[in-house]
Amino acid sequence: MTQAKPERGAIWRRSRVFLFLYSVKEFGMKYHELAQDILRHVGGKENMVSLVHCATRLRFKLKDSSKADAEALKANPGVIMVVESGGQFQVVIGNHVHDVWLAVREAAGITDDSEPVAVKGEKTSVLGQVIDVVSGIFAPFIGVMAATGLLKGLLALAVVCGWLNTEQATYKIWFAASDALFFFFPLFLGYTAGKKFGGNPFITMVIGGALTHPLMIQAFEAGQLPGATAEYFLGIPVTFINYSSSVIPIILASWVCCWIERRSNALLPSAMKNFFTPAICLAIVVPLTFLVIGPIATWLSVMLANGYQAVYVVAPWLAGAALGGLWQVCVIFGLHWGLVPLMINNLNVLGHDSMLPIILPAVLAQVGAVLGIFLATRDARQKVLAGSAFSAGLFGITEPAIYGLTLPLRRPFIFGCVSGALGGAITAFSNSATYSFGLPNIFFPAQMIPASGIDASVWGGLIGTAVAFILSGLLTYFFGMPRKVAEPAAVAKVTENDVLAPMTGSVLALENVPDTTFASGLLGKGVAIIPAEGKVIAPFNGEVASIFQTKHAIGLESDSGIELLIHVGIDTVKLDGVPFTAHVKVGDKVQAGDLLLTFDRQAILDAGYDLATPIIISNSDDYSELEIVAGSAVSAGQPLLSITH
Repeated sequence: MTQAKPERGAIWRRSRVFLFLYSVKEFGMKYHELAQDILRHVGGKENMVSLVHCATRLRFKLKDSSKADAEALKANPGVIMVVESGGQFQVVIGNHVHDVWLAVREAAGITDDSEPVAVKGEKTSVLGQVIDVVSGIFAPFIGVMAATGLLKGLLALAVVCGWLNTEQATYKIWFAASDALFFFFPLFLGYTAGKKFGGNPFITMVIGGALTHPLMIQAFEAGQLPGATAEYFLGIPVTFINYSSSVIPIILASWVCCWIERRSNALLPSAMKNFFTPAICLAIVVPLTFLVIGPIATWLSVMLANGYQAVYVVAPWLAGAALGGLWQVCVIFGLHWGLVPLMINNLNVLGHDSMLPIILPAVLAQVGAVLGIFLATRDARQKVLAGSAFSAGLFGITEPAIYGLTLPLRRPFIFGCVSGALGGAITAFSNSATYSFGLPNIFFPAQMIPASGIDASVWGGLIGTAVAFILSGLLTYFFGMPRKVAEPAAVAKVTENDVLAPMTGSVLALENVPDTTFASGLLGKGVAIIPAEGKVIAPFNGEVASIFQTKHAIGLESDSGIELLIHVGIDTVKLDGVPFTAHVKVGDKVQAGDLLLTFDRQAILDAGYDLATPIIISNSDDYSELEIVAGSAVSAGQPLLSITH
């Protein structure tokens, strides 16, 4: 009794299911393996002082930076760039940095209670120490801070457009969501500052709570009334100040608190530390903050804001050009963190900030440069990177664009900086300002709308941003990079039983492929090619049946019913699609020789992956014989397999 042949396409569907499950497993291991590699090349857990992350970077503070291997980390495809600046060893990851941060903490066995704290004897410049402190305090919630600013900007837009009014409960609830972080800013800063200074973050958080306590706010409001009487603490006069949204007072108070905490712990018996140390800190630091630290810090805040404003009004266009042109240079070295407290301080003291609108053209100029690269390049890897960096840049994250594309190519980065300077000058000349903190991105203009509605300052900011984006894109497209014209492959005449070579390279028997899944024939019979160039062409006339999400594998069905799977490299799903570009989509009709995929051979090899490319007839059980007709080497478009029914 003869065995019935499988239904047409059954084996093909099985192969797609298997590849999906295979890839899910690989993706599940991706962050774990990347974390292990990062941990190994920073010198291990024992070399770590602290680890935080911002929007795109892991920020390590290391005991001995000489033990870190930056070049080895740069070779990892999951790492965009490594930067050593501000006393930090910064590993640029990209948008999924939080997942990698969690994986590194898990690999190092770090918990909130066990994370290392600063060690004595470190030699760092004053600027480096400032950048390290600021980034360590603000980085943990920079994303939430930007989100609340965006929400506040959208509410302002809704009011201007008449969609909401400030008396509606809908507006009040959303406004509370957008304003809560800044109103209780000392609370959040108290927690992160306490961790950064090596103390108990809950003690410093309580100090922040005391600064925003309703009784203290009531005392401040009462002190503003005519004929208000003086208040005293143990006979010492107190000047109550509204510390909501303040920055500098709680940071200084947290540093003092952590200093007192360390000395108290050194003097007290271990049985008394848990109760008496927090009590001593709160009893001393809270009054000290209201009496001395707070007033001095508030005076300093006002001086900083007024000093910046005095410089800005002299020649705003010059300030805009300087900041717009140099902002991305500051980002490269991590120095931009030093300006974040000044921006927030401006918002708190002046009610607005003019720095963030100037930065918007600088950000979008790099995005424009990336778009120019995307349109001009013929390199598959560059086009993939440009597409990813463009989408990230629109939301204010420019590190993938800078480190992956514009800086290595140089001219696009320079064009971006020049365009950012011009856009920043236009924006500053228009006196554009923002009324809430946020990341400069495509939604940021909503945060530039004043209470009186859209005015010339908003339009000036939009024009400056548009000029920077368009100019940078045009300069990069026309002058930023060389172009290469791809030569079409020579394609042999094909019959319905022929499969041409989809790529040029060395022919390898399927059983010699270094992956048992393919070598065993589980997915079907076939052959493999070790590609000599990064192109995959159609091996017959037919249709694109499937393209995997990461574009490392493609399925085809010929007009005669041959179901073919081309899987570029072994385990290349782990590369998350970065070296691959698809030039067709599912359902497209193709002719033999049509370009299907391009990929970066060197990037795959540098990442440590095997280039052996299995070419599998998924429904090989439907055929009586499959013969390899190519020799030890084959050119794309020449006969590879002959199939007999």
